[in-house]
Amino acid sequence: MASRDWNEDYAQGHPPWDTGQPDEHLLELVRQGAIPPGRALEVGCGTGTNSAWLAEQGFSVVGVDVAPLAVEAARTRARGRGLECTFEVLDFLSAEVPGGPFDFAFDRGCFHVFDAPEARARFAERIAALLRPGGVWLSLIGSTEGAPRDVGPPRRSARDVLAAIEPALELLELRSTVFETTRGDAPAAWVCRSRLRSVPAQPSTVRD
Repeated sequence: MASRDWNEDYAQGHPPWDTGQPDEHLLELVRQGAIPPGRALEVGCGTGTNSAWLAEQGFSVVGVDVAPLAVEAARTRARGRGLECTFEVLDFLSAEVPGGPFDFAFDRGCFHVFDAPEARARFAERIAALLRPGGVWLSLIGSTEGAPRDVGPPRRSARDVLAAIEPALELLELRSTVFETTRGDAPAAWVCRSRLRSVPAQPSTVRD
């Protein structure tokens, strides 16, 4: 999944994940005060909808994406609203991300595109390396719940998610939802919220 030409999706028009509306799970947590304004990173920012909304809430935002057309659109969106956002074209797993460390990181359907467990673990490690102490990562991930389907976001099990995240970050929340609650046919998803560890993860207990 991660090796596809994401730029081509934007060249052909609006891809299905680019809804033009900020993610409702992000809105909920910010409005509840669970994620206070600070320095924010959006991985897989697309055309900048969520990044722009965060900037309007007082966050200082850096958005990154591998698709140049998406980043160009994000920059145009931010300029049109007079927002101070930084957008960069880069490969999150390997390139240096400017502007860190961050208080908050967000991705809506980016972590789940990687099929290899090692790549998902690398994603979580990269997030952890870019967060300040106490920093939080919120991820919306396609889940294995729901009816069979042939299209839509990749599916990852709760075990897949935890195997990648637990060594690098402390899990705060993993709950079942859908990508858009206003859509009756929206794919099932996980809301995953985690925090940079202050204490390393301890080995699972083994009793003789």
